Parts: sequence; C-alpha cells; structure tokens
Amino acid sequence: MDTGWIVSLVVVGIMTILILAVVIPMERKHVVREHGKINYKKTKIYLRWNVFDTVTVVLSIYAVLCVQVLNFLISSGETVDNVYVQFFTNQGQVWTLVAILYLISRVSMTLKAIKERWGDDIE
Repeated sequence: MDTGWIVSLVVVGIMTILILAVVIPMERKHVVREHGKINYKKTKIYLRWNVFDTVTVVLSIYAVLCVQVLNFLISSGETVDNVYVQFFTNQGQVWTLVAILYLISRVSMTLKAIKERWGDDIE
C-alpha cells in the first residue's frame, strides 16, 4: 500500500469513530427497545430529521467532492501512483457506499415505523 491509501484508511478510521460517537448515544437515548427488538410504534426518531441524517448529508457532499477532485486529477493526467489519486479514490468509494447503505436502511426503518403507527390504512 502506498502513502495515499494509508492516509485514507487513517482518515476513514477517525471519521468512523467520530460518527459512532454521535450515533451510539443518539441510538440509546431515542430508540425504544422491547425484548431486544425495536418498537417502531413508540420510537419517534425514524419519523423526523435527526442528527445522523445531517451527518449523512455532510458525508454525501464530502463523497461527491472527493469524486470530483478525483475526476479532475485523472483528467489532468495523474495515475494511481499519485498519492492524491489514491486518497480520493478510497475516500470516494467508502463514503459513497456508506451513504447508500444508510439511505436504504433509513427508508426501510421509516417505512416500518409508518406501518406500525398507521397500519395499512394509508391511501
């Protein structure tokens, strides 16, 4: 592994720790669990904008910026031997994947919460 990949992995680790420092207390405070399962009827956090949604939007913007910088570098003739290309390649991949996975899980949890609260009566 070259320098760009190593620096990128360190940045991913630090950002992950910061994100978990925000998410874990929020999860413990706002998610109602009964018998180890989430009670979507009592949990209100899935039906409103929360801190983690804001963090995810910021990460998505960061991922787009990383991909744009990578595009500029590649268009300028840089190769994978360049440390900046390595860094932005890894950052773009990681945070794009995280944002997509969060979007899918967020939509799923929101739909479950809507179904638990209002059932199938919504038209």
